[in-house]
Amino acid sequence: MSMEDSQQCEQMAAANEKTSDYYRTKNIPNRFDNPTWFKGYGGKPEHPMYKTTSNTIGQKNPSVHTMPTQFYCRSQKFTEHLGTCGMYKNNSFNTALDKSKV
Repeated sequence: MSMEDSQQCEQMAAANEKTSDYYRTKNIPNRFDNPTWFKGYGGKPEHPMYKTTSNTIGQKNPSVHTMPTQFYCRSQKFTEHLGTCGMYKNNSFNTALDKSKV
């Protein structure tokens, strides 16, 4: 087996890894259990003087070791209510003086 064949085998094995194969998971969505579905954020080239660690980390694709192992979803009740009735609008009486633009 050549070096290229072994690298391809490793890449294929990494492509099928799941978070639940390595860690005990609790109630996680499929997107967290399959980190290969994410392709990273790419990133744009930075000026070397202003290079940040967060951009360097964000350019990397996630692995099973960086994915969350627990997920607790929140209720969307408040957001659904706003969608049906709309945002609050203040219609109170304005008693302030208007400023002159001159």
